[in-house]
Order: sequence, then structure tokens, then C-alpha cells
Amino acid sequence: MDTDGQEEQRVVWAVVATGIGPLMLVATRDGLVNVVFHATDRVRDRTLERLAARLGGEPVEDPGSPLLAEATRQVEEYLAGERHAFDLPLDWSLISGFNRQVLRELASGVPYGTVVGYGDLAGRVGQPGGAQAVGAAMGANPLPVVVPCHRVVESDGGIGGFGGGLETKRKLLALEGVLPEPLF
Repeated sequence: MDTDGQEEQRVVWAVVATGIGPLMLVATRDGLVNVVFHATDRVRDRTLERLAARLGGEPVEDPGSPLLAEATRQVEEYLAGERHAFDLPLDWSLISGFNRQVLRELASGVPYGTVVGYGDLAGRVGQPGGAQAVGAAMGANPLPVVVPCHRVVESDGGIGGFGGGLETKRKLLALEGVLPEPLF
């Protein structure tokens, strides 16, 4: 408890080595709150500072916490091609408004092995013509891989952007059978 008698937010994190590079997984008591690509020491430290400011309390490295252990297991299964859907509690507190609405629709309405266009996703949330806003929501996704922003592509067949890098997006889409396996 803090000095006002309020229970502090417990934030736990772990870095997991994966075939798409080190992923940082972060959770609160409400669920998985952040997945961060390219979790080098520098990226990790910046993320921890940002999360401490946003969520309160000092994040604690705790890969053995039940939620992080389960999230790690599910991410590893997904990347091994053994899992097609995540079954984890999610903490949506790092995103709000339109972005949250779009990401929730993405999480529930675009299953493994399928893709959706930015404009199509905008239409699903009642904002036809909002493709650019959907692109911004994808860029703000605090839970990539688990909330599959890699499944959002351009309507002309282009791959679109991706915070984890285009090579990572290609690998994830190839894993799901949407793209041919990259040649190199």
C-alpha cells in the first residue's frame, strides 16, 4: 500500500527470447498490458520508465509470475505454430477511445490465418474512410502479436507498416499461412 492507503499497481515484466527477437511481456493484476519488440537493454529501460509513469509503481522483473509464465507459454506456442488464438486476460489501460475500439475488433474479429484491410477494419467500427486512423491505431497497439496488428494489410495487396519491422510482419504472416515463407 502507498502512503494514502491505496493499493499500488503491481507491474511485472519479463524478456523472452523468440525467433522474431527478444519480446518484453508486461502485465498488471488485470492482465497482459504490453508486448514490446526488439527488447534490448535500452528498449527495455525506456519501456520501464514509460510504464512506471503511466501505470504507477516500479515495474518488477518476475518471469515466474503466473500471468507472465502463461503469456510466455502461449507466445512460444503461437510462434511454434501450435497455437492459433491467445487465451489471456488483457489490460487495455494503455489505449483508449477509437484506438481501443479498433484493437478490440481486431482481436475478436480477425482470426488466425486471415487478414483485413485498413479500410475494411475502419468500416467494421463504423468509420468508413478511416483507414489512416486505423493505421494510427495499429501503430499505437500496446499488445502486438497477441492483438494481431500484423494481420492488417493494405487494400491493394501491400503488406503495410508494422512497429516490429516488415521482416517480422512477413514472418508472422508466413507462420499463419497468409504469405509464402520468406526466402531469406
